[in-house]
Order: sequence, then structure tokens, then C-alpha cells
Amino acid sequence: MNVLLTGAYGRCGTAIIDHLHDEPDYDFTYLDLEDPDDGAEYGSYDTVVADVADAAAVQNAATDQDAMIHLAGYPFTDGTWDDVHQPNIIGTLNALEAARTQELETVVFASTNHVMGMYESENAPDLYLGSEAPFQLSHEDPVRPDSYYGVSKSFGEDLCRYYVENYEYPKRAHAIRICSVRMPEYDHPYGDAESGVEAGDYERGSVEYEQQVARMKAMWQSRRDFAHMIDRCLQTDDPGFDIYSGVSDNDRRWYSIENARETIDYDPQDNGETWDSPPE
Repeated sequence: MNVLLTGAYGRCGTAIIDHLHDEPDYDFTYLDLEDPDDGAEYGSYDTVVADVADAAAVQNAATDQDAMIHLAGYPFTDGTWDDVHQPNIIGTLNALEAARTQELETVVFASTNHVMGMYESENAPDLYLGSEAPFQLSHEDPVRPDSYYGVSKSFGEDLCRYYVENYEYPKRAHAIRICSVRMPEYDHPYGDAESGVEAGDYERGSVEYEQQVARMKAMWQSRRDFAHMIDRCLQTDDPGFDIYSGVSDNDRRWYSIENARETIDYDPQDNGETWDSPPE
């Protein structure tokens, strides 16, 4: 299967590269705003250097592809509408239009938990301080974006559904509401807390540190679980549109993974609760 991966060298894209690049089922084309230097990490891969806001560039990159994993976009919740408009609104439209005209079978769209972020905002920090969350959010619950970023990803989900239900291609689209995928050195429930210590924001063992750990024990999706979810999305033949929560099988998560289990056979291997300290 020929697969175009946009936004290839971020946290989520590199998880796919690390776990799926050598799989015989896939032949990846990597698209990013920049090409890593030779000798740098991920610098050995051929790269299409392009902006997803450039419709012609996305069309060209999608030629002869069977599927697209669309990760590229502005990823921060403090962004303005101007920040998200070109990369997240226009870029997603360009990606889906390329999938339609180039007749790609499958699109996997990187959505975000921030599509539902107001549920957390209203209930934090109590939401993740207990051993189990008081509720489970599913794809059937109303969206409640917490930012322009969340709004842009909610739009992307709707656009995916629109294309699947109104055009011959793509045949299927999967939106993953990604929770917390991190780079390899922080790929554990203590990752955000340790990053804060290194930045000088607080000390290890402080209230702020422990709160970050508690949140990540709920929100963490390990890099291998994320790549596994991508693999399951690419392997299914079922047509249509669906939404999945991108999170590992954490005891205290408040995002349900039952739809992903039942629909694409998602079988996560990791649980944040099994960690009681950061790696040495």
C-alpha cells in the first residue's frame, strides 16, 4: 500500500516512522515543511518538502497513493484564527480534495482531544486525580472545542465525513482524537512532568509535578499504541467515516476506546497506571 504521510517529522509522524516504516505492507511518502538534514534523526528518508496550504503541491504528492495519513497542521491551543486557518482549514480541504481527485481509498485524519476539551476544562484537576474517571467520552457525545485549534479539528472531522458521504473517493476516513503522544524521550506517563522539571517550571515531587503525572496517566497514548491504531485504520476495508479516541488503555482515561476496539480491532498494549516512576 502506498501511503502519503503529511506532517511526517512531528511527534505523531515519527511514531509512525519508528513502528511502521519497515513493515512490508507499506511504502511511505513523507511530506513536511522541512527536510531534516543528512545525519540528523530522520534525515535519511526522502522527503517531499511542501506546505499543505499549497493545493497543487498536495495534489502532486498524492499522485499514485492508496491512502493518506494527514497529520500536518498548526498544533497549539493558544493559536489565533489566523494561526489555524491556512494549515488546519485550507490544508485539510486540500488534503481531502487531493484524496478525491487522485482516488485514494483511505484517509486517516489527525484530530485532537481538544475537540472535546471543555469537558476537561470544567472538571480538571479532579477529573484525573482519582483512580478512575467519572465519565467516558465517546464519538457520540457533543463536541465542545476549547480553542480555535479544537474548532479547526472539529471542522476537519466534518469535512472528512462530507467527502466520504458525497464523493466516490475517499472510500473511508478515520478521525483520531489524539490525546497525548510524545517524542521517544518522553514516551511515558511521567514525560510531561519531567519536561517541566527540565524547563525549570517546578520541582520533582511538587503539586504541579504530580498533577502532570496524573493527567498523563489518563491521557497518554504510547507511540507503539498510536502506530498500531494507524495500522488498524489502514488495514480495514469497511467504507464510511468514523471517530476514535487516540489513547492507550489507561485505567483513569476519560476517553472511551470501545468504538476503536469494536470497529478496527484496536488492541492497545500500554496502560499509564503500570508506571510508578519515570524511567532511569
